[in-house]
Amino acid sequence: MQAIRFGVDLAKRVFHAHGVDASDAVVVARSLRRHQVLTFFAAQPPALIGMEACGSAHHWARELTKLGHTVKLMPAAYVKRYVPRNKNDARDAEGCCEAVSRPVMRFVPIKTVEQQCQRALQRTRDLLIGQRTRTSNAIRGQLYELGLIASKGSTGIKALLERIERDDTAIPALLLAALRPLARQWRELDGQIKGLDKEVLSQARAHPDARRLMTVPNVGPITAHAAVAALGDGRQFDRGRDVAAWVGLTRKTHDTGGKTKAIGHISRAGDRALRRLLVLGASSHLRRVRAKPGEGSAWIRGVLARRPVKVAVVAQAAKTARIIWAVLTSGEEYRAEPNRAAHRRPGLGEACDAPLPA
Repeated sequence: MQAIRFGVDLAKRVFHAHGVDASDAVVVARSLRRHQVLTFFAAQPPALIGMEACGSAHHWARELTKLGHTVKLMPAAYVKRYVPRNKNDARDAEGCCEAVSRPVMRFVPIKTVEQQCQRALQRTRDLLIGQRTRTSNAIRGQLYELGLIASKGSTGIKALLERIERDDTAIPALLLAALRPLARQWRELDGQIKGLDKEVLSQARAHPDARRLMTVPNVGPITAHAAVAALGDGRQFDRGRDVAAWVGLTRKTHDTGGKTKAIGHISRAGDRALRRLLVLGASSHLRRVRAKPGEGSAWIRGVLARRPVKVAVVAQAAKTARIIWAVLTSGEEYRAEPNRAAHRRPGLGEACDAPLPA
């Protein structure tokens, strides 16, 4: 009998394949070396292949799709319930084979090479920013021990760097020997980050979806670029709220005994980097609204009147996520609506009001 469905446990060198026929009888259960994977599946008739959405999954999904197979990627947390106890690679593959056949299973869209390159650009930028921040903190901390301080932000650290680079007599020579490498490292990291910023801006301006997203309030080139890399065309989601939930901006709930208990905290699921960018954009917007209330919509002013500022920031970020989905799936630019009553039905540009954490 021929296998009509496979589960594949991915690895760096040794993979495991589990295949069943139309009667769910096991017909394949074997390990494969990395160089054997494509050869093995090229000899198989077109089949449904299920894999966890983990490292290298998108690459293998693209390669197996080229061979005529239908490949579906699944979140590892959703596959876990189908894996028998006493976990091993063979049982992981068996769990993938069973999970991919379930009608209620949720799948991860296969990312293109372009999307993965865009995400790599975002991750590299985040890594360099983190290294620059740690270098800045190290310089500030060592100078602080000698009573030398500076203002917050890039202005302050640049003032300290200038003192280090000109061998300020207030800084002991022994300490200068330790600080000069850190100063050079900070300058180098700062230049690399600025170069990546230019590349992100260039890619965002060249991509039609990213250009349309940049018309949305609180969405700049960095956020637009990250959203396109993470969501693609957004059509894997049925509605805007699903995007907000996937990013982790909706609150967790606990239902039991016919009673619904809102835990209040957001789930923080999904893409952490995209969620951070959305929250930063919302925070910047609310800072302006609090300074000049006339710049904010009636909805956000109402949220600020009823809820703490941080809760309002999350609500605005969730609403922005919904708007991003609406712009991506509609193919239209954002259209600002005039301020009206808060209870009216929102238009396309505004999407739906975000759920408010308790």
